[in-house]
Order: sequence, then structure tokens, then C-alpha cells
Amino acid sequence: MASEGSDMGSTGEINGSGNLMDFLDEPIPDVGTYEDFHTIDWLREKSRDTDRHRKIANKSKESIWEFIKGLLDAWSGWVVMLLIGLLAGTLAGVIDLAVDWMTDLKEGVCLSAFWYSHEQCCWTSNETTFDDRDKCPQWQKWSELMVGRSEGASAYVLNYFLYVMWALTFAFLAVSLVRVFAPYACGSGIPEIKTILSGFIIRGYLGKWTLLIKTVTLVLAVSSGLSLGKEGPLVHVACCCGNLFSGLFSKYSKNEAKRREVLSAAAAAGVSVAFGAPIGGVLFSLEEVSYYFPLKTLWRSFFAALVAAFTLRSINPFGNSRLVLFYVEYHTPWYMAELFPFILLGVFGGLWGTLFVRGNIAWCHRRKTTLLGKYPVLEVIAVTAITAIVAFPNPYTRRSTSELISELFNDCGALESSQLCDYINDSNMTRPIDDIPDRPAGPGVYAALWQLALALIFKIVITIFTFGMKIPSGLFIPSMAVGAIAGRIVGIGVEQMAYHHHDWIIFKNWCRPGADCVTPGLYAMVGAAACLGGVTRMTVSLVVIMFELTGGLEYIVPLMAAAVTSKWVADAFGKEGIYESHIHLNGYPFLDVKDEFTHRTLATDVMRPRRSEPPLAVLTQDSTTVEDVETLIKDTDYNGFPVVVSKESERLIGFVQRRDLLLAIKSARQKQDGVVSSSVVYFIEDAPQSPASSPQSLKLRRILNLCPFTVTDHTPMETVVDIFRKLGLRQCLVTRSGRLLGIITKKDVLRHMAQMANQDPESIMFN
Repeated sequence: MASEGSDMGSTGEINGSGNLMDFLDEPIPDVGTYEDFHTIDWLREKSRDTDRHRKIANKSKESIWEFIKGLLDAWSGWVVMLLIGLLAGTLAGVIDLAVDWMTDLKEGVCLSAFWYSHEQCCWTSNETTFDDRDKCPQWQKWSELMVGRSEGASAYVLNYFLYVMWALTFAFLAVSLVRVFAPYACGSGIPEIKTILSGFIIRGYLGKWTLLIKTVTLVLAVSSGLSLGKEGPLVHVACCCGNLFSGLFSKYSKNEAKRREVLSAAAAAGVSVAFGAPIGGVLFSLEEVSYYFPLKTLWRSFFAALVAAFTLRSINPFGNSRLVLFYVEYHTPWYMAELFPFILLGVFGGLWGTLFVRGNIAWCHRRKTTLLGKYPVLEVIAVTAITAIVAFPNPYTRRSTSELISELFNDCGALESSQLCDYINDSNMTRPIDDIPDRPAGPGVYAALWQLALALIFKIVITIFTFGMKIPSGLFIPSMAVGAIAGRIVGIGVEQMAYHHHDWIIFKNWCRPGADCVTPGLYAMVGAAACLGGVTRMTVSLVVIMFELTGGLEYIVPLMAAAVTSKWVADAFGKEGIYESHIHLNGYPFLDVKDEFTHRTLATDVMRPRRSEPPLAVLTQDSTTVEDVETLIKDTDYNGFPVVVSKESERLIGFVQRRDLLLAIKSARQKQDGVVSSSVVYFIEDAPQSPASSPQSLKLRRILNLCPFTVTDHTPMETVVDIFRKLGLRQCLVTRSGRLLGIITKKDVLRHMAQMANQDPESIMFN
């Protein structure tokens, strides 16, 4: 690319020769940009940014004003991060408050101020007692408001009916808005963001309309009570904010590689506000979504995540001065003997992850290939109706999933009124409030266990069918709910076993009678981490997110054990997590850094053209006319063309992009008289003098890439795949002794990898 830069500087000197024109002294609008659904050229973008830096550094020595402009350019990155953090934090706070209110609206309304949620309504009441803190005269269920009764069959039926109707209304509004205004606002958004960060262009995916509609429909979808979360879509929302603000600075708006650095940092801010975990957000962006993550992006991600978390904390959506609904503090340490049930929960998480990925992908594939995909509104309405009808009778599925996780994580203190804390108390107990010994379970705990078991089966089944519908749907919260339910059930089992059999050898050393040995809430937390790890295959970022969520540093070892076990178990059945599976299902051209290529094939086996195919479409350096170029562009759909000395010698000179050729010829015809179809196109520096009678020539040396990436025909494909991954190439030319033999594109690499894995090579192409 350096040689390309130097040629650009020297073109001005040759303009005097005859009637030859090099109109490209002025930059052409849009040259170097990309079309929709194409891959960016990372090397070209990097080279352009280096040139820009060099220009700014040289100019800054000329005057104070240029020096200040250089400083402003250097600071623009931090300004963008600040703006992303502020907007992402604000939107997350608004979404949290709106979801809280609309979820409670399904059950009742606050008479003193209808915009208050149940909790806020009873905060403002002076008539609330501690035991009945959920009941206050200002908050009325729909049955109390309409028929004046809160108990009895008629009240139950009315509340049931209105719960289902509100859920259907919210879901219908969500799917209709997505369909009409922003089709890209559906789903989680993380598979597409991973693809965009790897260099693929999906125009409109991070646009203003998508941001607006995703924010509104996310509130509606979560409030409808469907088995989905807002965490994945919040990453999409934050990336839309990143795209919006990067458009304000030409440094980012005109360079796709630089824009992707901003989007990586925005993804970190998204997770930061979704979980109140700034460090976990940075690690999530690094481990899970980013393709290119230089050290500078790490610092900026950290800053964006910090600002976003600070903004959310200022809004305080949950009224508990915490960033998340399920912040907990445990008072009991864990013991070595408990590692066995923790690892078992890890195994459960891995198995659930495998079941979910396979079940969900099979259902999504069915949706794409059958009539089901043509009726997205009907599908959303049907799933919402089933969810609401089955969820209402069970108190653990009726409430919002975040509240359910919050209750499952909670430690049973003396002040808890939950059914899960209905233990039989010892009347002689005189212990501090936060150190209650293990007690025998009461009837409430056994009733809760049955309801939780039914809730677990329901969540496992319904989540498979919910994720991937045409509404915003996150996966983190439903996966955590499945794990938290399983973990709490296991935790209560271990606690009761330790209470009734404290003389057993496994409990003898650490659990004496009257001690507080087992914390069931900790098991719920470990189960949640295991299930989320099984579905997404996250490890490091997952553990950090979980301990930031719960503030429990001393529980890192159980969380690590569960996360690693769930990854091992899930990987034994298939290496792909849910996001990679959805990328392959949609056929996005994504080369995963984690995939290994171990086959012994060569570049010559993969390159085009094959023996049976027509020869490679090429341009010559000094004998092609404008008409030849236009015919070649019209007859082929290739994204670029190699330039050779002549068709006989096939010595490679460089590579020119299709889009740049089109724009250059169009611009030349508009700006210069005499450029006609028979004009010769020159890709060389010293073009010969043309006779006066011949039409004006066209010199396109400046749009030629003089150092395209080349490999020899005997290069192992293992090396080629590595080059494509690490350099982010669009294409690579294959030569032997300087002679051009063929070309390998990113799609050829993906097709070859699919073929080697015994998959249909066409199934991985974008559709």
C-alpha cells in the first residue's frame, strides 16, 4: 500500500503529456467506499488511515491552528466514547423504567399516578406495613378496579383474561412496528454485530430508524412476558449509538475499519448497562463479539463502559442504588465439598446449552424454509398467547424473568416474605439477622419446589421457540433463569440433606448443627452462569459479569468451575455457540478465529477459475478501452479485476475494485470532454503520446492497488485461511513465478471450509 501512496503524490507531474488526462488529481466522491452486503478491505482501510495520520502530522508543524486541529482529531475518539456512554446509559435507564411499569400494567394500575409501577406506587404510600409491603390501597388489581373484588373465581378469571390481553397487545405492537418500520430491529443483534465487526457491510442495520424502533419494541417485547431478555438487544442499541456518533467525525465516517473500533467499544458499553458490569462488558466485547481489538480500543471500551455505567447509576432505575435488579450479598463462605454439586450444575448447563442450540437452530431453519416464515405476526401472537396462558397460573412464570432471577439469587434472611423462605424456625434462636442457621423446609418451600420444577420445564421448552422471532429478543436472561431455577432446586436439596444428615462424612467436617452451611441462592447463581455459558460458550467474561452482578468476589472459584465444565460439556457435542450457529444459519461471510483448519489442501485446489471454467477476467495495463471495461463490468458480477501486463504474458501489475472503476469512468465522462467508448485506459505511470486524431485517453493509475496480496499456487490452505483471518482480506491472488493463475475470495475460503466439514458449500452463502 505504501507504493500506492507514493504514486498518488507523483501523478500531478505527468499531466502535461499530450492529450492524456489524469483527472483523478481531485478525489472522486465515493471511491474507496463499499456496496451493501460486501466485505471491507482491512489492509486498504488501515493504509488510508496511516496516510491520513501522516498528513495531519506534517500539517500540524505548519501553524498553531493546524496543530490544534491535530489535537482535536486525536481527541475525537474519546469524545465519541463519551457520547456513546451517555446515550447508551440513558436509553438503558429509560428501557428499565418502562419495562418495570408495563410489566406491572398487566396485573393492575396505580391510582395515585398511573405511570408508577407497583413498587413505586407502594413506596409513596403511608399505609404500607412491612409484612404486606406489596399491598397498598393506591395499587389496585384490574379485578378490584372493575368489579370491586380481589379474591374469588370471577376476579381470578378477569385478571387472567386481562393479563393475556395486555401481553398480546404488547407483542402485536412490537412485531408490527418491526415489520413496518425497521425489519433489522428483530432478534438479538449479536450475530449480525459479530459479522459487521468482522468487516461485512449491512447498511441500515445500525441506522437511526433501527435504533428508535429497537428501543421502543424492546420495551414492548420484554413487557409482553415472552421468554426473552433485553441484554443482547441492548448491545445492538449501543452499537447503533456508536454508528450514529461515528458519523459526526470524518475520521470514522470515511474509514470502515476505524468505525469498527468504535462499534467494538459500543458493544462493551451495551453489556455494561445490560448487567451493570463495566469490566465484564469490555471482556465480552474482546472475547465474544470483536474481530479486531487493538490496545487503543481496549482503553476506549473501558472508558465507554465506565461512562455508560455511571449514567445508568445516576438514573437509578431500580431505586436500590445498584445497576441491576439482582444484586445480592451472601454471608456464608463456600466449602470444598460443594464443588461437586457446582460441577454437576456445570454439566447441566452444558447439556441445556446443546439442547437449546440444536432445538432453536432446527426451529429457525424450519421457519426459513416453510410457510411459517411468511407469517411472522401470526407466529409472535401464537407464541405470546401460549406463553401468557401457561405462565399466569404459576407465580414464578407470571412475574418478569428478571424479578424471578432476583428472588432465586436471594439469601433467606429474617425479613424475607418469599415462599422460598418458608422454613420452620427454632423459637429459641438468638442469632444475628444475617447469620440464620440451616432450618428444616416448611410447606411453602415444598410448594415452591413443585412450582419451580414446572417453571423449569416451561422455560426450557418455550425459550427454544421464542428466540429468533421477528421481535427484539435477548437470550441472556432466559438462559440465566433456567440455570437459576435448576440451581435453587439443587441448593435447597443440598441444604436439607446437610440439615437432616449432618453426621454424614461429607458434611461432618464443615457443617455442624446450628450452623449456616449452605446458601441455596449461591447455587442459583452458579446454575445461571453454567446455563449462560453452555448457550454462548463464554468463559472469562461470563465469570466477571457474574461476580460484578452479585458483588461476590469469594465465589469466583465455583463460578469458574461451573463455566469451564459447561463449556467442556457443550463443546463435546458441538463447537458452535448460539451466535455462531445463527451466523451460519443466515449465511453471513464470517471467518471465526476460533475455528481450526487442519486439512492438507493447497491454494491451487481452491482458486478460481477451475480447469472446466472460462479463464479469469482481467484488464491489461495499456490496451483496454473504456468500452472493454464497461462490457466486462456488465457481463460479470466480480467485485474487482486483476491488472496484467498483457493477456499473453499474464504478469501481474495490481488489482482494481469494480466499484472504483465504475465511479472513475462515470466521473471522467462528466468532467472531461473527449472521453468516449474507444478511449484507451492506462494503468501505467508513463503513458505513450497519443496521435492528435485519436480520442482522449484515460489514466486510472491512482485507483490501482499496486500491492495486492498474493500467494503461490502451492501455499497450504491452512496458511491461506490464517492470512484471511488475521489480515481481514477480501481476496488474494494466486501466482507462479509472477504469472497470474487465479484468485481466492473470502467466499471461496468459506465454501472450501464447509466442503471439508461435509456441509453444503452453498448453505453458507448470505441469503
